[in-house]
Amino acid sequence: METIKEYIEKYDTIIIHGHIRPDGDCIGSQYGLYYLIKENYPHKKVYVTGEASEFVGFIGRPTLVEESLFEGALSICVDCATSDRLSDTRVNLAKEFIKIDHHIPVDDYGDYQYVDVTAPACAQIITELYMLYRNEWELPKEAAQALYVGLSTDTGRFKFDSVNSRTFKAAATLVDAGADLGYIDNHLSVETLASLKLKGHILSTFKMSEHGFAYATLSMEEVAQYGVGYEDAAAQVSTISTIEDCPVWALFLEYSKEEIRVRLRSRGPVINLLAGEYRGGGHAKASGATLLSWDELDGFVAKADEIVKKFKAIK
Repeated sequence: METIKEYIEKYDTIIIHGHIRPDGDCIGSQYGLYYLIKENYPHKKVYVTGEASEFVGFIGRPTLVEESLFEGALSICVDCATSDRLSDTRVNLAKEFIKIDHHIPVDDYGDYQYVDVTAPACAQIITELYMLYRNEWELPKEAAQALYVGLSTDTGRFKFDSVNSRTFKAAATLVDAGADLGYIDNHLSVETLASLKLKGHILSTFKMSEHGFAYATLSMEEVAQYGVGYEDAAAQVSTISTIEDCPVWALFLEYSKEEIRVRLRSRGPVINLLAGEYRGGGHAKASGATLLSWDELDGFVAKADEIVKKFKAIK
C-alpha cells in the first residue's frame, strides 16, 4: 500500500479503470478511489473511465476519457483480474499503470500489482488504504458511500463466508465517515416492475439436477421480452440462491449466439475450477464462465451436479 500511495503522489493526472459490465464493487471502488484522491490531492486531475452501471448509477457514471489525457498519466485498474476485461483497455497509453484487485491472479498486468485474495471486495482494499493513512488523509462522504456500496454488494450484504473481521472494520470506518445507509439501501433495494416480472419467470422455469445443482437460463429473446437490461438480467442469479439442498446454483445468460455468460455461485463446494474449464474463473465460491453455445449446457450441468454429489457425500 505504500507503493500505491507513492504512485498516486507521483502523478498529476490519474485515470481510474474498471471492468466490462461493471458491478457495484467495480463502480464503488472506482469512485471511492476517485473521491479519496480528489479530497487529499485537489491539484491533481482525476478521471473515471469505462462503462456505467444502471444498478449503481447513483454513485457515478464513468465515461471514456479523451485519448490525449493518457499522455504522462497514471492509470489505476481496480477490481479486474485480467487486462482483456478492462472496459477501457487503453492503459498502455499511460506512462505507467497499476492493478488493485481481490480476485485470484490470472493476468499479472501492469507495472505494479496489489492483489489481496483474502479481501471479499476491492472496495475493502481501497478502504484499508485510507485506514492506513487516516492520520494524513480525509475520507469524504462521497468516497465513503461509494466504497460502502462496493463492500456491501460484493459480500451479498455481508452474508458471504468470504466476509472477515476486516470487512466489518472497513464498514464501520465508512459509516463513521458519513456513509448514509438508508440512502444506499433505498437505491439498492428498489426493483423495476420489469425486473420483478423477470424474477417471477425465473422462479417458474428454473431447473434442478439430480443431486441439487439449481440453474436458470435466459435467452436473448427472453431478455428482450421482459424489457430489462443485461445488468438486471444477470442479477437474477440471486433469485435461486436460497433453495434448500442446492448448495450450487447458476444463471446462464445469452449475450449472443456465440456467448452465453455463466454466473456461478456456491454455499460450500469450490466451483472456480469448473468455471476455469469453461473459459472463466474467479473466487472459490463465486465465479463466472462462458459457453460458446447452448450445446455445452448439458455438459456443464453434469459436471456441476457431480461437484454437488461429492460435496454432499463428504458432508
